Amino acid sequence: MIRTDAQRLWGSLMDLATIGATPKGGVRRLALTEADRQGRDLFVRWAREAGLAVRWDAVGNIFARREGTQAVPPVMMGSHLDSQPSGGKFDGAYGVMAGLEVLRTLNERRIATRAPLEVASWTNEEGSRFAPGMAGSGVFTGVHRVEEIHESKDPEGVTFGEALKAIGYAGAGRPHPVGAYFEAHIEQGPVLEDTRTTIGVVQGALGQRWFDIVVTGQDAHAGPTPMELRKDALIGASRLVLEVNRIAREYPDYARATVGFMQVRPNSRNVVPGEVRTTVDMRNASDKTLLLMRQDLEKSADAIAAECRVAIEVREIVHFPPCEFAPALVDAVRRAAKSLGLSHRDIVSGAGHDAVYLARVAPTAMVFVPCEGGISHNEIENARPEDLAAGCDVLLQAVLESAGI
Repeated sequence: MIRTDAQRLWGSLMDLATIGATPKGGVRRLALTEADRQGRDLFVRWAREAGLAVRWDAVGNIFARREGTQAVPPVMMGSHLDSQPSGGKFDGAYGVMAGLEVLRTLNERRIATRAPLEVASWTNEEGSRFAPGMAGSGVFTGVHRVEEIHESKDPEGVTFGEALKAIGYAGAGRPHPVGAYFEAHIEQGPVLEDTRTTIGVVQGALGQRWFDIVVTGQDAHAGPTPMELRKDALIGASRLVLEVNRIAREYPDYARATVGFMQVRPNSRNVVPGEVRTTVDMRNASDKTLLLMRQDLEKSADAIAAECRVAIEVREIVHFPPCEFAPALVDAVRRAAKSLGLSHRDIVSGAGHDAVYLARVAPTAMVFVPCEGGISHNEIENARPEDLAAGCDVLLQAVLESAGI
């Protein structure tokens, strides 16, 4: 059975990790920065050295193509090269380098495929510098307009379009049909490591609802104002945090709920807080259950507002329905893991990936491998070379099954 070159894959990841390297072993390659340009340049150089035809589109998505024997839509692999501000060296980068390694291996073995093969590096998956995240794949799949993405601004007021042009990756061309899409990725969670499993056969991704919440009370002096007469916004917000935690624990279908941001005003030691701005991130594998979680949140907010004598505004800003990947491609990943003698289990992605958007236009599947401690979006993110190689081997077999030889 054909296997990829584990040492070459690891070497490519480590070479790429020198670009934007951080002191704790991670990377800082924010989208459309100089570090991102250098990472893109390295990928383009490697792709051309492998004899691949390389182009990029109007939002900087890069496509490296190996022709097939028939003129049919390509089987695509990919992920992203941009990172969080203090990100790890495997998140995203592994999927791009694994795709490149698959094509390098096929070249060495002189194996032709019926369908063309492509590796895509999607622009601004993380959304750390420009909102929204998954912008490149979003444009490719028709979720966002090019103009909308070009006009988005970073915190310094630089537009996406300006930054894209500055790094030399403003291309052209319309999205093209895709026959199938595979994305290899570290799990970014602890399940595979905890269960001593090498391959995660990803069934799909959790749906998401994001909320911006404002709790409004009344600023008041901490000394003269009796407890029973206060309109303490932070008390209301704190009660809501507990309700968010309760909701996640009570609902089925892989329920998740997180309060990850809170801003207290006036934020003074001796003033009763008059306003709290916070966020809630809810996720679930069932869109029906996710809606019930939203309704529970709104009902809880109304009850807390009445009890605490505050106003609570709950505004939904994001809704991604749950994504189910193509059963035939998921089965191909499972068969590949089994044929290679690798431990594997079905799993659901709790994070968003470019694959979620690609699933709207093409049959899609993902391959997960463990990461140390389930830690990601962190400089200390780590993965074992043998697990990364195993995931790449599974990717190769699944792609060959889909592309035909």
